Amino acid sequence: MTMSTSGTLSVEQRDRRGGRRAARTPVPDGIGASRAFAWMLVVTGAAGVLAAWVITLDKFKLLQDPGFTPGCSLNPVVSCGSIMKSEQAAVFGFPNPMLGLVAYAVVVAIGVALLAGARHRRWYWLGLNAGCLFGVGFCAWLMQQSLYEINALCLWCSLAWTATIVMFWYVTAHNVRHGVLPAPAALRTFFGEFAWAPPVLHIGAVGMLVLTRWWDFWTS
Repeated sequence: MTMSTSGTLSVEQRDRRGGRRAARTPVPDGIGASRAFAWMLVVTGAAGVLAAWVITLDKFKLLQDPGFTPGCSLNPVVSCGSIMKSEQAAVFGFPNPMLGLVAYAVVVAIGVALLAGARHRRWYWLGLNAGCLFGVGFCAWLMQQSLYEINALCLWCSLAWTATIVMFWYVTAHNVRHGVLPAPAALRTFFGEFAWAPPVLHIGAVGMLVLTRWWDFWTS
């Protein structure tokens, strides 16, 4: 039957047309992100890659020539060479920045994919959050070692620390807002309106530690 006597479509025809409409309208799968968030990943990841690349090159030069002085060794406090020669600079048996070259490059790739409209499942976002958590935890340990054990500061390391802190907090905020990480409504609202506050406070706290650690040097 194609048409009833009253001129209305039959049930069979309505089902076929409904099926065609459903086929033309794909159902979104996964969770995407705003362009601002995607650009944040690209920029922070690129900053990390730059820092890791420069440190890696200087490390190779230092291995070839023990007397080599990196360009960012400016004074007794801001001394990249002291950091590179320390045991903490190769925690996993190879120079730390080699790990950064891979990890930060992955972040850049994720950001570019999101700019292209990629949508990821919950487990993917949880994996990114776990990676950022490891990164910010590792950076916190390196900060502590740099300030209180090695007694020197590396500017390129500081750039990588800053990028990782921003990355961690914004990824966490994104996951809380989209329900990837379970959280009360008040926390979701906070991250929706003040996602910038945790990274600013975190970076400010690190800056205060650096300032007070060498207060006499900075003020002399």
